[in-house]
Amino acid sequence: MNKYLTYLIALFSGVIGVFAFAPFNYWPLSYVSLLGLIWAIKTPQKSTALFSAFLWGLGFFTFGVNWLHVSIHQFGDAPLVVSYFLVVVLAAYLSLYPLLFAYLVRRLQVQRAVMYPVLWTFTEFLRGWVFTGFPWLQFGYTQIESPFAGIAPIFGVTGLTFFTMFVSAVIFNGVFAWLSAPRKITMVVANVLILAVVALLAGYTSKAKYVQDIPEKAVNITLVQGNIEQNLKWDPNYLSQTMEKYGRLIGDNLGKTDLIILPEAAFPTYENNIQPFFQMLQSIAEKTNTEVMIGTIYRDESVGKLFNSIAVVGNKAMPYELKTPNRYNKHHLVPFGEYVPLENLLRPLGTVFNLPMSAFQSGDFVQKPLSAKNVNFTAAICYEIILGAQLQKNKVADSNFILTISNDAWFGNSIGPWQHLQMAQMRALEFGKPVIRATNTGVTAFINAQGEIVAQAPQFVETVLTHKIAPTEGKTPYAVLGDTPLFILSAVFFLLHFLGGFVQRRILKKMQYPTT
Repeated sequence: MNKYLTYLIALFSGVIGVFAFAPFNYWPLSYVSLLGLIWAIKTPQKSTALFSAFLWGLGFFTFGVNWLHVSIHQFGDAPLVVSYFLVVVLAAYLSLYPLLFAYLVRRLQVQRAVMYPVLWTFTEFLRGWVFTGFPWLQFGYTQIESPFAGIAPIFGVTGLTFFTMFVSAVIFNGVFAWLSAPRKITMVVANVLILAVVALLAGYTSKAKYVQDIPEKAVNITLVQGNIEQNLKWDPNYLSQTMEKYGRLIGDNLGKTDLIILPEAAFPTYENNIQPFFQMLQSIAEKTNTEVMIGTIYRDESVGKLFNSIAVVGNKAMPYELKTPNRYNKHHLVPFGEYVPLENLLRPLGTVFNLPMSAFQSGDFVQKPLSAKNVNFTAAICYEIILGAQLQKNKVADSNFILTISNDAWFGNSIGPWQHLQMAQMRALEFGKPVIRATNTGVTAFINAQGEIVAQAPQFVETVLTHKIAPTEGKTPYAVLGDTPLFILSAVFFLLHFLGGFVQRRILKKMQYPTT
């Protein structure tokens, strides 16, 4: 086949992979996309195969994370062309991981279907780790609404991604055997049987129940969606309007609900600067028996650090004060958005490296859960909800809920907030814990322990969303063991691949040079 046609098919295969994710949710396209990638990297010419893998990644990531240009252009004051160029640069970097995958497949002469997901798991691990990682758009997320979602409570999104690549590789091997001359019927039948068994086993896992609701501990929770435009949010002249708006929305619900939750960095000033407001709210909240969680910007004067934080107000056991222990400080910060690497070099280059509140420091990796209304919340601010391993290390299994607050106004009316929501759904499914999600402009939602959205507010409107939701008890296998079983399994398959190759070479050598 003409190499340019191969390039075109690879690029197209990458682009259509994005349609498997939210908000499109055509989950079968994930298999089509990965089939296109495998086909491209198995083309005879090595250089064509490697460049095709890079183009697959370029199409996949450029379309998949194109929403980043909104914050770069609208709020970083970069020209539109520059914002798209920077998205392509990021996509080109992320495409190095599919390229590495293609190189390893060819270098190791991979034929067995199981080795494709082993190598894919390795390269995806690197993508989520190098330079603090960017594990966005893992194919396991696409399966949240598929019959195979039951894999998530056992192996997490990493395991679902492994499964998706494995199924794609089995299909490829089956089709390749069918199209071979002469046709390899035995191989075709074997791959069909493997596919049927794996699909049945994966589908069966969806019937397993690891957690149970605790109805007597159900909490009536109100999520506040302020819908403050991003270009006004950090304007100091708009502070009084912001305070008035959230004060009104909180006041309207005090005494009518158990817990009120505000989004990330609700007020465009340091929490330290508006202590009278917090002290007044503590007093009123106690009297009305309603507690309030607020996303704040907190400066710890004792260590001189600035944190993206969540504070609990109105708790009678731990009354609010600036140094309250009932606080969560965000650990995993977003490069350039919340801190600037090499800031002495980059900040002078322009406003794109000087976004509002881009000087945060990291909180501790492991922190105590937040306590409100006699239940515990494992917290994740914005980007952190995509990091299942971090939640697992914070013993989310011992909490009652997962709480995530965010401000996705940075990304406007794009596909980004919907992808973000889908990742929150996966965390609920993995850990068997309801996820409470409060945002500035949407998507604000309640997600049950099965990863299903049970209540959702419309985007880009000022509103509150109230829902009574019960916590769960019990632990999923993933909550206890995390990614460790899958990594061990992958290592075993990898070693067996090398051992099989070694034995095969020894046998061939003996056949060529028989002993006398």
